[in-house]
Amino acid sequence: MTSRYRSSEAFQGLNSPSPRRRTVVKAAAATAVLAGPLAAALPARAATDAPAFLHGVASGDPLPDGILLWTRVTPTSAAIPGSGVGPDTEVSWTVAKDKAFTTIVSKGSLTATASSDHTVKADIRGLEPATDYWFRFSAGGTDSPVARTRTAPAANAAVAGLRFGVVTCANWEAGYFSSYRHLAARNDLDAWLHLGDYIYEYKSGEYAARGTVVRPHSPANEIITLADYRTRHGKYKTDPDLQALHHKAPVVAIWDDHEFADNAWSGGAVNHTEGAEGTWTARQAAAKQAYFEWMPVRPAIEGTTYRRLRFGKLADLSLLDLRSFRSQQASAASGTVDDPNRTITGRAQLDWLKAGLKASDTTWRLVGNSVMIAPFVIGSLTADLLKPLAKLLDLPQDGIGVNTDQWDGYTDDRRELLAHLRSNAIGNTVFLTGDIHMSWANDVPVDAGTYPLSASAATEFVITSVTSDNLDDIVKVPEGTVSAIASPLIQIANRHVHWVDTDRHGYGVLDITADRAQMDYYVLSDRTNANATSSWARSYRTRTGTQKVERTYDPV
Repeated sequence: MTSRYRSSEAFQGLNSPSPRRRTVVKAAAATAVLAGPLAAALPARAATDAPAFLHGVASGDPLPDGILLWTRVTPTSAAIPGSGVGPDTEVSWTVAKDKAFTTIVSKGSLTATASSDHTVKADIRGLEPATDYWFRFSAGGTDSPVARTRTAPAANAAVAGLRFGVVTCANWEAGYFSSYRHLAARNDLDAWLHLGDYIYEYKSGEYAARGTVVRPHSPANEIITLADYRTRHGKYKTDPDLQALHHKAPVVAIWDDHEFADNAWSGGAVNHTEGAEGTWTARQAAAKQAYFEWMPVRPAIEGTTYRRLRFGKLADLSLLDLRSFRSQQASAASGTVDDPNRTITGRAQLDWLKAGLKASDTTWRLVGNSVMIAPFVIGSLTADLLKPLAKLLDLPQDGIGVNTDQWDGYTDDRRELLAHLRSNAIGNTVFLTGDIHMSWANDVPVDAGTYPLSASAATEFVITSVTSDNLDDIVKVPEGTVSAIASPLIQIANRHVHWVDTDRHGYGVLDITADRAQMDYYVLSDRTNANATSSWARSYRTRTGTQKVERTYDPV
């Protein structure tokens, strides 16, 4: 692999499956900023109390001529994330063509303020396409770590190949982020994709590793206020493995529900009690503000994460927001899964996606998709497996085979999108998906009920969780035990599913050439071990023009 890429815009500083209902946290307690515990968790500060870069640096949303840079400065020991205190601090940035900074190509400065939680973003332009750069920030005589980033290929460039790390569902309390460390060690990524649930909102102890907290959250309460969300983002950004990956390659991220609250929709969430936890409108606004402060992501259309990046003539990437506009999950009160008045995308986003896919002139059309689009029915699982699977997917435990939080709960939108792909002969569409805490390789049939007689309109690679509980964790049996039984039964009932692993944690590496898009699935030895090893598990690919997934027996 030799080629790479990027995409960006203008920015300055900044103004699933999981457990469900829990004990309501009183609003008064939720507003507390746990300064003591968080300060204790941060790296030691110098006695002089000089500005420090305790949360690393990051880059994201690469463009052919630019990149978005991010950091958070801690100007004084009291100015911890979420505190709302601390002086205005000038933060300078430098971009160079070499790690030693002998060839500087861009520099400037921003002001970090308490109003943006002392985070800053610099949208750098005037760079060369498909080029590695190094950058750092400085404040008060202190330099940040040095990090690598990379721009996208020129829009019309012939690109031989692209390589992305792919991750999702990183629950702090459920283990260590070894997946990030192993991706950082590769040294061959153009960028990495985070498909949602970068953080989790639960109170400490509510959602851990088979019920055991591996390392406690900060704050300990469920996050509800702006201070809460800032504190939780700050805690995540102290993780050394997460910092290492941010220091090696740009991220392209979308959010799912846990950046807000479990099973979020436009008007609320399963994990939100209106009144006792304030209004959903205020909570959603706080979560979005903290996200854009703490993530190297440009706010896109309507202040959400749906946007599109291009990587030469080889691929474009449509990134979706499947929380901000969706209707409430189907129920007797909110309507059926086939109700045409219910939506997962919202009308404007669906039209934007359809138009972009039709107008695309790249070889591959990638879609960053936070919840599974391929249909899924449970089939004839035995009762001892059906109940934990229903729990993981938040289904009624009576055998109903649909997860209404996925596209299965919004079949009219899916039907319209897949019909659009077929009627316009739009090929080579690959959905890249997270959320479900399992690995899948799927065809996406126009009509699953008649598959394989029905055509496949696209393909889908689903990545398992970095740490969040999957099926064997819920059943509390050895890893691989459930998958050995459940996977064949799932495939029998879902003939478009080529592979599913219900049990393991890990990450993916997507490699794209003109001939094929291949996903290599990697698994961790033990998410609760900070030194967990990584091993290749399986690989699947879709060859150009086929709209079908097939197994391949070697990673790229």
